[in-house]
Amino acid sequence: MIKYSFIIPAYNEEAALPLFYEYAMPVFERLDGEFEVIFVDDGSRDGTRAVIEKLCAADRRVKGVSLSRNFGQQSALLCGLRYAAGQAVVTMDADLQDPPEVALEMVEKWKEGYDVVHARHKKRAKETVFKRLSAALYYRFLKKTTGLDLPLDCGDFKLLGRKAADAVLSLHEHARLLRAEVVWLGFRQTVVEFDRPERAAGKTKYTLKKMMRLAQGGIVPNSRKPLNFPLKAGMVLGVGALAGFIALGVLTALGIGYGGLTAWLFPALALAATILSLNTGLQNLYIAEIYEEVKGRPHFVVQETYNLDERRDGSEARPVPPDEERTE
Repeated sequence: MIKYSFIIPAYNEEAALPLFYEYAMPVFERLDGEFEVIFVDDGSRDGTRAVIEKLCAADRRVKGVSLSRNFGQQSALLCGLRYAAGQAVVTMDADLQDPPEVALEMVEKWKEGYDVVHARHKKRAKETVFKRLSAALYYRFLKKTTGLDLPLDCGDFKLLGRKAADAVLSLHEHARLLRAEVVWLGFRQTVVEFDRPERAAGKTKYTLKKMMRLAQGGIVPNSRKPLNFPLKAGMVLGVGALAGFIALGVLTALGIGYGGLTAWLFPALALAATILSLNTGLQNLYIAEIYEEVKGRPHFVVQETYNLDERRDGSEARPVPPDEERTE
């Protein structure tokens, strides 16, 4: 019986996967039970899929899933969760920036009774100032806007007990950010800290565009606060306009020159146009999320699996649409 599952999403990680396998497997062998490593190829354009096939052929403990195209890291993680058979499931990166030894510490916390164990970065090796600053601001902004008690500086390197993993799979929304969902679900949670090393190979696949999409995917589905912004801005603008008219009336009564109405017209119109544009933009973001939800498409489409003929419940391995009830 498999006790531990390790889910490794991979996008164009041809160079990193063999290094991960060589380094991580001896570490995982120190665990007190059977384990599996599930590589999820998220539509890579290099030789990632071939590497996964080779590793699976050489070691039955290694499982693989190849998606039909690039669906994104969150979908790849969700795919791995659907196939994971372990009582404890660890999600981590393929580039060894999530040290396997830390996973052992997380397992010890799970044995103490915690259902969710987050891994927090204390330091980030050889990352740009922009990357460190943007990550720090993002975590804090996400916590502020969602109202969730999110542990700061914690990404998707975490352990989920079986109950927590099943609870994540029971959620039906299309837009997913697992690091926020596991906090929303509750359960008993704790944190372990580690120093994040540099990548073992290759370059990060997270472009600025992808980071912005991840940020949007975390904030819009998990918070209504942005929708309150136009109302608050309108109230401030209304108070400012009223104060301006009062000031103009007083100046006129006193016969003091103030440059005429045109001196106020352009900035007032510019401010009003800005508020209207922000209001429309925010509404469109939420409408777009609703549009994605009502389509009801699956989070991912599996093209091929390796050493994974069945799902955990024994049914045919296939993607599950967001609105389909699970039978586990």
